[in-house]
Amino acid sequence: MDPVALFSALLMGVVEGLTEFLPISSTGHLILIGDLIGFRGPPGKAFEISIQLGAILAVVWIYRKMLWSLARGMRRPGRARDYVSNILLAFLPAMVIGATLHGTITERLFNPFVVSVALIVGGVVIILIEWLRPKPTIESVPEIGPLAALLIGFGQVLAMVPGTSRSGATIIAALLIGVDRRTAAEFSFILAIPTMLAATAFSLFKSWDEITPEGFDLIAVGFLTAFLVALVTVRTVLAVISRTGFAPFGWYRIALGSLMLAVLYSR
Repeated sequence: MDPVALFSALLMGVVEGLTEFLPISSTGHLILIGDLIGFRGPPGKAFEISIQLGAILAVVWIYRKMLWSLARGMRRPGRARDYVSNILLAFLPAMVIGATLHGTITERLFNPFVVSVALIVGGVVIILIEWLRPKPTIESVPEIGPLAALLIGFGQVLAMVPGTSRSGATIIAALLIGVDRRTAAEFSFILAIPTMLAATAFSLFKSWDEITPEGFDLIAVGFLTAFLVALVTVRTVLAVISRTGFAPFGWYRIALGSLMLAVLYSR
């Protein structure tokens, strides 16, 4: 058991759990950190799939009571069915466009330079939106109607570019249409459940022939770490963003992207 590899798997799990639900791009951070420490993981995409699954299961656990209530309410027309319909409507654009362009984007855009530029651009956009966003008119997730959900869903499509951030894209889209900060973050977390489960299943299907039992210890460490860190992150971010807003994340993105461009240039 290689202690260096185990530490690298632990670090990648921490990065996934910490960044997946913040508007700073988990994919971008994993690409940058993986490139810096030279971590490649077990054969195939088993490691990447496992840490992503760990992060999303943390959200499922946090919202388990609400999800169970929605599942029970789906048997008859009403608020629960409308709630689920709007979540699925927001998920639809990413599902259709993602399935179509996944291979092209992965092949051409998954590199540190694209991530660095996307971090900077996204940071500037977040800061501008915080300054210019309209007065909130939607203050709870159930108030997000079909049109608003669809617009947020199209915002999520932008997250296919690594470094953009899925949560960042959905939160920005929500803020632009008058959703308050906390509700925008919560809707982003809930929307992550079908989006990330579908992405994980799709990656598993595409990479099934490449996945081997090799490196199970690394997979287990990464999965458990991502799950535990995501539990803390999701609970914390909802309490923090109502007071601080999203501008600090924008400045962080600009600083990190600029630093990475400097490192890449120095190479």
